[in-house]
Amino acid sequence: MTVKPEWLRVKAPQWQRVGSVKEILRDLALNTVCEEASCPNIGECFHAGTATFLIMGPACTRACPYCDIDFEKKPLPLDQSEPLRLAEAVQRLKLNHVVITSVNRDDLPDGGASQFVRCIEEVRKISPHTTIEVLIPDLCGNWDALALILQANPEVLNHNTETIPRLYRRVRPQANYERSLELLQRTRHLAPQVYTKSGIMVGLGESDEEVRQVMEDLRRVECDILTIGQYLQPSQKHLGVQEFVTPGQFEAWREYGESIGFLQVVSSPLTRSSYHAEQVRNLMQKYPRSLIKS
Repeated sequence: MTVKPEWLRVKAPQWQRVGSVKEILRDLALNTVCEEASCPNIGECFHAGTATFLIMGPACTRACPYCDIDFEKKPLPLDQSEPLRLAEAVQRLKLNHVVITSVNRDDLPDGGASQFVRCIEEVRKISPHTTIEVLIPDLCGNWDALALILQANPEVLNHNTETIPRLYRRVRPQANYERSLELLQRTRHLAPQVYTKSGIMVGLGESDEEVRQVMEDLRRVECDILTIGQYLQPSQKHLGVQEFVTPGQFEAWREYGESIGFLQVVSSPLTRSSYHAEQVRNLMQKYPRSLIKS
């Protein structure tokens, strides 16, 4: 199945704005998941002056067959100047909301938690009004490392479940579904003021019932925000698309998610984990953490 349906076409970006964002990223020697993971929304996001920063990369220690991030290169030692350069980029791009994610760094004792903390701290120093979202790996279940990140007090902690449990062995062979749920649950207990978020891909062979079960599992651990998007095959060596899910089905999942208590469900064919992530600022005003009952 190679022909994309009409609803997966994206508008051509205004390359002048895209180029200026790329220029800043190159000047500061920063990676973005927008580029490394071949995100279909790169033109729209760069045109809007936003980007999702990819730290500790671009080489990943896991080889997930759906992901376009390189796993064949050897991970490099942590770059101690990276948090400073990232903070400068946030300032130069005048971001109201920043998303910081990373490759998996299973080679590090804390999974890279300390680098997340330094990035949060440096952004706070020079852009104190910017809200911060961290999209973290599962840290191999190192809950002390999770606590370290939460002590830095990001506004949003995002960790993707990615797919349904039945497909984990094929899609996320080095991950664990229950561990991902536990990470979100522990976040809620360790830092009740932090909004929790997760995301899944569809089109890999899951059923409607299985998607709804994941949604219910995420609400069981009190996850606040959910993103659902269409999986797209980055290359012939990656997992193939089993189905192009219709916009109507995405809308049905959005409605169901809101009915079971998610504060926000972003569900569409082109939705990705960080797509329109800045909308969380409106969510924080509408649903202040202190007013939300567990």
